[in-house]
Amino acid sequence: MKGKEFTNSLINEKSPYLLQHAHNPVNWYPWGDEAFQLAGEEEKPIFLSIGYSTCHWCHVMARESFEDPEIADILNENFVAVKVDREERPDIDAIYMKVCQMMTGTGGWPLTIIMTPEGEPFFAGTYFPPDDRGGVPGLRTILERVVLLWKNDPDGIVKTARDVVSALKKSVAKASKLKPETVDAAYEYLRRNFDTRNGGFGSYQKFPTPHNIYFLLRYHLRRGDDEALRMVNLTLRRMRYGGIYDQLGYGFHRYAVEPTWTVPHFEKMLYDQALILKAYLEAFQVTCDDLYKKNRP
Repeated sequence: MKGKEFTNSLINEKSPYLLQHAHNPVNWYPWGDEAFQLAGEEEKPIFLSIGYSTCHWCHVMARESFEDPEIADILNENFVAVKVDREERPDIDAIYMKVCQMMTGTGGWPLTIIMTPEGEPFFAGTYFPPDDRGGVPGLRTILERVVLLWKNDPDGIVKTARDVVSALKKSVAKASKLKPETVDAAYEYLRRNFDTRNGGFGSYQKFPTPHNIYFLLRYHLRRGDDEALRMVNLTLRRMRYGGIYDQLGYGFHRYAVEPTWTVPHFEKMLYDQALILKAYLEAFQVTCDDLYKKNRP
Protein backbone atom coordinates (compact mmCIF):
# COMPACT_ATOMS: atom_id res chain seq x y z
CA MET A 1 0.00 0.00 0.00
CA LYS A 2 2.19 2.81 -1.17
CA GLY A 3 -0.59 5.15 -2.18
CA LYS A 4 -2.61 7.51 -0.01
CA GLU A 5 -5.75 5.43 0.27
CA PHE A 6 -5.24 5.42 4.05
CA THR A 7 -4.29 8.22 6.40
CA ASN A 8 -3.71 7.83 10.14
CA SER A 9 -2.83 10.09 13.07
CA LEU A 10 0.85 10.23 12.15
CA ILE A 11 -0.01 12.68 9.36
CA ASN A 12 0.23 15.53 11.88
CA GLU A 13 3.73 14.60 13.10
CA LYS A 14 7.04 16.26 12.12
CA SER A 15 9.29 13.18 12.23
CA PRO A 16 10.24 11.95 8.72
CA TYR A 17 10.04 8.37 9.99
CA LEU A 18 6.54 8.77 11.39
CA LEU A 19 5.38 10.53 8.24
CA GLN A 20 6.63 7.55 6.21
CA HIS A 21 3.94 5.52 8.01
CA ALA A 22 1.16 8.11 7.85
CA HIS A 23 -0.53 6.32 4.95
CA ASN A 24 -0.25 2.75 6.26
CA PRO A 25 -3.57 0.92 6.64
CA VAL A 26 -2.50 0.42 10.27
CA ASN A 27 -4.21 3.08 12.37
CA TRP A 28 -0.98 4.30 13.98
CA TYR A 29 -0.90 6.75 16.87
CA PRO A 30 2.12 8.72 17.99
CA TRP A 31 3.37 8.15 21.54
CA GLY A 32 1.17 10.19 23.85
CA ASP A 33 -1.81 10.38 26.17
CA GLU A 34 -4.36 9.83 23.41
CA ALA A 35 -3.07 6.36 22.58
CA PHE A 36 -2.79 5.23 26.19
CA GLN A 37 -6.19 6.63 27.10
CA LEU A 38 -7.78 4.85 24.13
CA ALA A 39 -6.11 1.57 25.08
CA GLY A 40 -7.42 1.89 28.62
CA GLU A 41 -10.95 2.79 27.57
CA GLU A 42 -11.18 -0.04 25.03
CA GLU A 43 -9.18 -2.48 27.19
CA LYS A 44 -6.79 -3.29 24.37
CA PRO A 45 -3.07 -4.08 24.48
CA ILE A 46 -0.68 -1.63 22.86
CA PHE A 47 1.40 -2.69 19.87
CA LEU A 48 4.52 -0.51 19.95
CA SER A 49 6.86 -0.34 16.96
CA ILE A 50 10.10 1.67 17.22
CA GLY A 51 12.40 2.42 14.29
CA TYR A 52 14.04 5.21 12.32
CA SER A 53 13.94 6.52 8.79
CA THR A 54 17.17 4.96 7.46
CA CYS A 55 16.66 1.53 9.06
CA HIS A 56 16.60 -1.14 6.32
CA TRP A 57 14.67 -3.81 8.23
CA CYS A 58 12.19 -1.21 9.47
CA HIS A 59 11.26 -0.57 5.85
CA VAL A 60 11.13 -4.29 5.10
CA MET A 61 8.72 -4.93 7.97
CA ALA A 62 6.64 -1.93 6.94
CA ARG A 63 6.39 -3.16 3.36
CA GLU A 64 5.68 -6.78 4.31
CA SER A 65 3.38 -6.28 7.28
CA PHE A 66 2.28 -2.71 7.99
CA GLU A 67 1.19 -2.20 4.38
CA ASP A 68 -0.71 -5.50 4.43
CA PRO A 69 -4.47 -4.81 4.86
CA GLU A 70 -5.11 -8.15 6.59
CA ILE A 71 -2.43 -7.63 9.23
CA ALA A 72 -3.58 -4.03 9.58
CA ASP A 73 -7.12 -5.28 10.26
CA ILE A 74 -5.85 -7.51 13.09
CA LEU A 75 -3.94 -4.62 14.62
CA ASN A 76 -6.74 -2.08 14.22
CA GLU A 77 -9.42 -4.35 15.67
CA ASN A 78 -7.49 -5.77 18.62
CA PHE A 79 -4.68 -3.36 19.49
CA VAL A 80 -3.84 0.29 19.79
CA ALA A 81 -0.85 0.68 17.45
CA VAL A 82 1.84 3.20 18.41
CA LYS A 83 4.82 4.28 16.28
CA VAL A 84 7.95 5.86 17.78
CA ASP A 85 10.94 7.38 16.00
CA ARG A 86 13.94 6.37 18.10
CA GLU A 87 15.89 9.40 16.87
CA GLU A 88 13.11 11.67 18.11
CA ARG A 89 12.47 9.81 21.38
CA PRO A 90 15.67 8.00 22.42
CA ASP A 91 14.37 7.96 26.00
CA ILE A 92 11.45 5.70 25.09
CA ASP A 93 13.62 3.56 22.86
CA ALA A 94 16.20 3.04 25.63
CA ILE A 95 13.60 1.71 28.07
CA TYR A 96 12.00 -0.77 25.71
CA MET A 97 15.28 -1.82 24.12
CA LYS A 98 16.45 -2.77 27.61
CA VAL A 99 13.28 -4.82 27.98
CA CYS A 100 13.89 -6.58 24.66
CA GLN A 101 17.49 -7.40 25.55
CA MET A 102 16.43 -8.66 28.95
CA MET A 103 13.62 -10.85 27.57
CA THR A 104 15.29 -12.18 24.41
CA GLY A 105 19.05 -11.72 24.89
CA THR A 106 19.28 -9.53 21.82
CA GLY A 107 17.95 -6.28 20.39
CA GLY A 108 17.77 -4.11 17.30
CA TRP A 109 15.36 -2.30 15.05
CA PRO A 110 12.59 -2.40 14.22
CA LEU A 111 11.85 -2.93 17.89
CA THR A 112 8.53 -4.71 18.45
CA ILE A 113 6.86 -4.50 21.86
CA ILE A 114 3.40 -5.58 22.99
CA MET A 115 2.31 -4.16 26.32
CA THR A 116 -0.63 -3.46 28.59
CA PRO A 117 -2.54 -0.15 28.38
CA GLU A 118 -0.36 0.96 31.32
CA GLY A 119 2.80 0.56 29.21
CA GLU A 120 4.00 -2.63 30.92
CA PRO A 121 5.54 -4.96 28.28
CA PHE A 122 4.84 -8.68 28.08
CA PHE A 123 6.25 -9.44 24.60
CA ALA A 124 9.40 -8.17 22.89
CA GLY A 125 11.28 -8.80 19.67
CA THR A 126 12.72 -7.08 16.62
CA TYR A 127 11.93 -7.82 12.97
CA PHE A 128 9.28 -10.43 12.25
CA PRO A 129 8.24 -11.63 8.79
CA PRO A 130 4.52 -11.39 8.03
CA ASP A 131 4.08 -15.19 8.16
CA ASP A 132 5.98 -18.06 9.75
CA ARG A 133 9.32 -18.50 8.04
CA GLY A 134 12.31 -20.73 8.78
CA GLY A 135 11.22 -21.51 12.32
CA VAL A 136 10.54 -17.84 13.10
CA PRO A 137 6.91 -17.05 13.96
CA GLY A 138 5.33 -14.49 11.68
CA LEU A 139 3.76 -11.28 12.90
CA ARG A 140 0.33 -12.56 11.93
CA THR A 141 0.79 -15.63 14.14
CA ILE A 142 2.12 -13.57 17.05
CA LEU A 143 -0.78 -11.14 16.92
CA GLU A 144 -3.38 -13.90 16.74
CA ARG A 145 -1.83 -15.69 19.74
CA VAL A 146 -1.76 -12.49 21.77
CA VAL A 147 -5.41 -11.81 20.92
CA LEU A 148 -6.37 -15.26 22.25
CA LEU A 149 -4.29 -14.86 25.40
CA TRP A 150 -5.66 -11.38 26.04
CA LYS A 151 -9.18 -12.77 25.75
CA ASN A 152 -8.69 -16.00 27.71
CA ASP A 153 -6.01 -15.17 30.28
CA PRO A 154 -5.73 -11.41 30.79
CA ASP A 155 -4.66 -11.86 34.43
CA GLY A 156 -1.76 -14.05 33.32
CA ILE A 157 -0.62 -11.42 30.83
CA VAL A 158 -0.80 -8.67 33.45
CA LYS A 159 1.23 -10.80 35.87
CA THR A 160 3.87 -11.44 33.20
CA ALA A 161 4.04 -7.72 32.41
CA ARG A 162 4.47 -6.81 36.07
CA ASP A 163 7.18 -9.45 36.47
CA VAL A 164 9.01 -7.92 33.50
CA VAL A 165 8.78 -4.42 35.00
CA SER A 166 9.98 -5.72 38.37
CA ALA A 167 12.94 -7.48 36.76
CA LEU A 168 13.78 -4.33 34.81
CA LYS A 169 13.81 -2.23 37.99
CA LYS A 170 16.05 -4.76 39.74
CA SER A 171 18.39 -4.81 36.75
CA VAL A 172 18.73 -1.03 36.81
CA ALA A 173 19.33 -1.02 40.58
CA LYS A 174 21.90 -3.80 40.29
CA ALA A 175 23.73 -2.02 37.46
CA SER A 176 24.22 1.02 39.69
CA LYS A 177 26.24 -1.10 42.16
CA LEU A 178 29.09 -2.31 39.99
CA LYS A 179 31.52 -4.71 41.68
CA PRO A 180 35.13 -5.42 40.59
CA GLU A 181 34.27 -9.03 39.81
CA THR A 182 31.50 -7.82 37.50
CA VAL A 183 34.04 -5.73 35.58
CA ASP A 184 36.34 -8.76 35.31
CA ALA A 185 33.46 -10.93 34.11
CA ALA A 186 32.64 -8.35 31.42
CA TYR A 187 36.25 -8.37 30.28
CA GLU A 188 36.32 -12.18 30.12
CA TYR A 189 33.15 -12.15 28.06
CA LEU A 190 34.71 -9.77 25.54
CA ARG A 191 37.95 -11.75 25.48
CA ARG A 192 36.11 -15.01 24.75
CA ASN A 193 34.09 -13.44 21.95
CA PHE A 194 36.96 -11.51 20.39
CA ASP A 195 37.93 -12.36 16.82
CA THR A 196 41.69 -12.77 17.15
CA ARG A 197 42.20 -12.75 13.38
CA ASN A 198 39.98 -9.89 12.21
CA GLY A 199 39.36 -7.91 15.36
CA GLY A 200 35.92 -7.03 16.65
CA PHE A 201 33.46 -9.34 18.31
CA GLY A 202 31.46 -12.21 16.91
CA SER A 203 31.98 -14.43 13.90
CA TYR A 204 29.30 -13.22 11.50
CA GLN A 205 28.34 -9.56 11.09
CA LYS A 206 30.76 -7.03 12.55
CA PHE A 207 29.57 -3.89 14.31
CA PRO A 208 32.11 -1.28 15.50
CA THR A 209 30.71 -1.39 19.10
CA PRO A 210 32.78 1.59 20.30
CA HIS A 211 31.52 1.13 23.86
CA ASN A 212 33.56 -2.09 23.96
CA ILE A 213 36.63 -0.06 22.95
CA TYR A 214 36.00 2.44 25.76
CA PHE A 215 35.73 -0.39 28.27
CA LEU A 216 38.87 -2.20 27.08
CA LEU A 217 40.95 0.98 27.14
CA ARG A 218 39.90 1.68 30.72
CA TYR A 219 40.48 -1.94 31.70
CA HIS A 220 43.99 -1.74 30.24
CA LEU A 221 44.78 1.46 32.11
CA ARG A 222 43.37 0.35 35.46
CA ARG A 223 44.43 -3.29 35.44
CA GLY A 224 47.56 -3.05 33.29
CA ASP A 225 46.18 -5.72 30.96
CA ASP A 226 48.06 -5.63 27.65
CA GLU A 227 45.67 -8.09 26.00
CA ALA A 228 42.87 -5.54 26.36
CA LEU A 229 44.97 -3.00 24.47
CA ARG A 230 45.84 -5.55 21.77
CA MET A 231 42.14 -6.15 21.19
CA VAL A 232 41.60 -2.41 20.81
CA ASN A 233 44.48 -1.95 18.39
CA LEU A 234 43.56 -4.87 16.15
CA THR A 235 39.92 -3.85 15.98
CA LEU A 236 40.54 -0.17 15.21
CA ARG A 237 43.17 -0.96 12.57
CA ARG A 238 41.04 -3.56 10.79
CA MET A 239 38.11 -1.14 10.81
CA ARG A 240 40.25 1.68 9.41
CA TYR A 241 41.74 -0.44 6.61
CA GLY A 242 38.54 -2.38 5.88
CA GLY A 243 35.61 -1.75 3.59
CA ILE A 244 33.54 -0.46 6.49
CA TYR A 245 35.62 2.74 6.27
CA ASP A 246 34.27 5.18 3.69
CA GLN A 247 37.30 5.92 1.51
CA LEU A 248 35.51 8.75 -0.32
CA GLY A 249 33.37 10.51 2.25
CA TYR A 250 35.32 9.36 5.32
CA GLY A 251 33.68 8.06 8.43
CA PHE A 252 32.34 4.54 8.91
CA HIS A 253 29.40 2.55 7.66
CA ARG A 254 27.13 1.12 10.31
CA TYR A 255 28.47 -2.44 10.14
CA ALA A 256 30.08 -5.08 7.94
CA VAL A 257 27.89 -7.90 6.68
CA GLU A 258 30.70 -10.48 7.12
CA PRO A 259 33.50 -10.99 9.67
CA THR A 260 36.49 -9.42 7.86
CA TRP A 261 35.15 -5.83 7.79
CA THR A 262 35.35 -5.99 3.97
CA VAL A 263 31.74 -5.72 2.79
CA PRO A 264 29.86 -2.85 4.44
CA HIS A 265 26.17 -2.35 4.97
CA PHE A 266 25.96 0.93 3.05
CA GLU A 267 24.37 3.05 5.75
CA LYS A 268 26.09 5.80 7.74
CA MET A 269 24.66 7.16 10.97
CA LEU A 270 25.68 10.42 12.62
CA TYR A 271 25.65 8.92 16.11
CA ASP A 272 27.96 6.11 14.94
CA GLN A 273 30.47 8.69 13.70
CA ALA A 274 30.39 10.48 17.08
CA LEU A 275 30.90 7.29 19.09
CA ILE A 276 33.61 5.91 16.80
CA LEU A 277 35.43 9.25 16.73
CA LYS A 278 35.56 9.15 20.53
CA ALA A 279 36.96 5.60 20.42
CA TYR A 280 39.80 6.64 18.08
CA LEU A 281 40.45 9.76 20.15
CA GLU A 282 40.75 7.78 23.38
CA ALA A 283 42.93 5.18 21.66
CA PHE A 284 45.27 7.97 20.54
CA GLN A 285 45.40 9.33 24.09
CA VAL A 286 46.53 5.93 25.33
CA THR A 287 48.86 4.89 22.48
CA CYS A 288 49.91 8.15 20.75
CA ASP A 289 49.51 6.25 17.47
CA ASP A 290 49.27 8.75 14.59
CA LEU A 291 46.79 6.51 12.76
CA TYR A 292 44.26 7.22 15.47
CA LYS A 293 45.06 10.93 15.47
CA LYS A 294 44.66 11.42 11.74
CA ASN A 295 42.26 8.59 10.78
CA ARG A 296 42.17 9.63 7.13
CA PRO A 297 44.61 9.48 4.18
